Amino acid sequence: MVVRIGVIGTGAIGREHIRRISERLKGARVVAVNDVDRQQAQAVVETLGLEARIHDDGNALIASSEVDAVIVSSWGPTHEAFVLAAIAAGKPVFCEKPLAVTAQGCRQIVDAEMAAGRKLVQVGFMRRFDFAYRQLKQVLDSGDLGEALILNCAHRNPEAPGFSGDMALTDSCVHEFDVLRWLLDNDDYVSAQVITPRRTRLSEAELQDPHVILLRTRNGVHISIESFVNCRYGYDIQCQVVCEMGTASLPEPASVPVRHEARLSREVLTNWKDRFLTAFDVEFQEWIDATAAGEMHGPSAWDGYVVAVTSDACVKAKHSGRIEPIELPERPAFYRS
Repeated sequence: MVVRIGVIGTGAIGREHIRRISERLKGARVVAVNDVDRQQAQAVVETLGLEARIHDDGNALIASSEVDAVIVSSWGPTHEAFVLAAIAAGKPVFCEKPLAVTAQGCRQIVDAEMAAGRKLVQVGFMRRFDFAYRQLKQVLDSGDLGEALILNCAHRNPEAPGFSGDMALTDSCVHEFDVLRWLLDNDDYVSAQVITPRRTRLSEAELQDPHVILLRTRNGVHISIESFVNCRYGYDIQCQVVCEMGTASLPEPASVPVRHEARLSREVLTNWKDRFLTAFDVEFQEWIDATAAGEMHGPSAWDGYVVAVTSDACVKAKHSGRIEPIELPERPAFYRS
């Protein structure tokens, strides 16, 4: 079976997903696209040589009998309505983060999906599909190191043009919030504290950078996340897990050690796409395969809701200066299998 996919949003990330499906993956074909800028959608279709219908309305694309599954990669505030429409149409939908721009919007999607009686939604948290993170999880799942006690993590970008307000928490750290909970087998967060160290002079005006986020889980695991989106030297993702009988760290991306002019050096990546390019490929191939089989295995609508609630608590903690509770209901049985 070839899964016929419609893509809503043909900007940078949508265009890359279309290229990925058309040129590198198997079992799927992009047959329809939509964008608020029809000329941009037309240019993508022509550049990639697609035989795809261009829809002027995203809802018309979702309703089309030619489309089996939908990718939502449009502007964040449009995600909720398109995902709800896909659920109503009974079609699997892959939604780039955010699932919705509010926790309440995410909860509405969760409720709609449960009412439909079938898992249809996957959220674009690609770190779960990264080989390095999967290696780290395999070590933790073996039980050889005992229970996890402490996680020390860092998310560093060379620069963050356009970042303002709380975007470091709501745009970058959401990937940490998802993948760390996944590493800990869905051990939900119960509290958040955000510390604002001395501000770097290299950030945009009025942007606090860096942040240190402290999370605590239901099982008592303590998590420290350094978010530094203007570190200048490279794109650097770190994660060390301290367990009862040892530690495990996220492997560094492969690079060639160079000895030259009395120095030993390794290259540091500078672009997040280079760091997670393969993860995107794995993510979409697994989604295509699951969709063809009538299944859904990746980050769920519930996971998107948990991340939204966590993100809101972190923003509140940053501005209150207090440790704020993260209040999550019990995960529904619908999302436990």
